[in-house]
Amino acid sequence: MTFGRAESRPNATRFKSWWSNPWGKPRFLVLFTWAYILWSLVPVAIAVQFGFNEGRSRSAWQGFSLRWYVGDPNLSVLHDPSLRAALVQSLQLAALTMLIATPLGVALAIGLARWSGWGARPANFLMLFPLVTPEIVMGVALFLVFVHLFGFVRLGTMAQVLGHVTFTVSYVVIVVRGRLFSVGREYEEAAMDLGASRLQALRTVLLPMLAPAIWASLMVAFAISIDDFVISAFLMGDASSATIPVKLYSAARLAPSPAINALASILLFASMLAITIAILVMGRSRRREGAEGSAVEDFARLDL
Repeated sequence: MTFGRAESRPNATRFKSWWSNPWGKPRFLVLFTWAYILWSLVPVAIAVQFGFNEGRSRSAWQGFSLRWYVGDPNLSVLHDPSLRAALVQSLQLAALTMLIATPLGVALAIGLARWSGWGARPANFLMLFPLVTPEIVMGVALFLVFVHLFGFVRLGTMAQVLGHVTFTVSYVVIVVRGRLFSVGREYEEAAMDLGASRLQALRTVLLPMLAPAIWASLMVAFAISIDDFVISAFLMGDASSATIPVKLYSAARLAPSPAINALASILLFASMLAITIAILVMGRSRRREGAEGSAVEDFARLDL
């Protein structure tokens, strides 16, 4: 019996060493992570693939083509009026949102970071309130406000821009405040000790140091706005203000052509490009300053 126990121990040890990596982390966590990644990305890859299909089939591959992007004279994204209008509307909303929300978010981040008096903590908490509010609640609330309280704001592009800015400003504040905390107040105080006014210190010292976070905030605001569905749908007026997500939702149930896949692919590429630019800008700033961690981890915390 003693010999049998001694012989079984090496087998258990070998199994344990195979199942764990050299750092003591279980291999099943790695396998589970990759399984989840494949499960979530394979459907997206298939949808993107059939946007480049030569034929109309959305289940059988018939060859590579740009027909559904620019080639088909009637059904492609470029030539279909409704698809082209949705693309233009989404790009217009995203551009306006990032140009409005970013300056507001930068100003609020600086104000909240430098505010140390009474009410600073409640104000900081309320600034993050849109992040924890369900988006459908935000959409319904804005719809009711614009319809019953602020009647001069008509549903459509104007209401959508206001809704997107309201929802996006908090993300800009988070990005910029993270940069503010890493910079500190020493540079501003040194500039003011040398004779600069508070405004001059802000303009010539602080804002240039916040430039990477500002550029990243522009991209984050663009990415959040262009793929928003709930607020865009609630604040939409007529069909001319339909965005890409709204168009995809309405067309996906009606035997769509692969042009819908192409439109969804454009939305995906635009969002990925914006976030990639933001990560590269923040990563370059981190490397220049020798900071620890990575920009990818920072953006993962944003829960975009």
